[in-house]
Amino acid sequence: MVASHLVTGAEGEDAAARHLQAHGYRILHRNWRHGRLELDIICTRGDETVFVEVKTRAQNSLQRPDEALSPAKRRSLIKAAQHYISRADLWDRPCRFDLVAVVRSGDAYHVEHIEHAFDLSESVGGGNTAWQPW
Repeated sequence: MVASHLVTGAEGEDAAARHLQAHGYRILHRNWRHGRLELDIICTRGDETVFVEVKTRAQNSLQRPDEALSPAKRRSLIKAAQHYISRADLWDRPCRFDLVAVVRSGDAYHVEHIEHAFDLSESVGGGNTAWQPW
């Protein structure tokens, strides 16, 4: 038997992917992994590569989905993106990190897409981070 929070998370990621596609994003990968690092969704819109973190919570949860994007999680996402961009040789393309916050209410999922979810300079300690996280 699969734990209910895993089912909720998977269904939230499905809702996030549908939302992104409906808004013109092309999904390249879901649950992309490099060792222990993971990116929930990697997609493109225009010439921009978008790394999407999906956070799903039940409506009665004590924590909102966006509150789960901690500084440690941000650093992990940046490391994962560095590996992805190296492997795909995408250093010359603009990229950003988005958050899709999903709240489950019964069988319904409310999706909120937050573009440019975090400022990269706060996550990596400053520097010129106009479009690349390193």
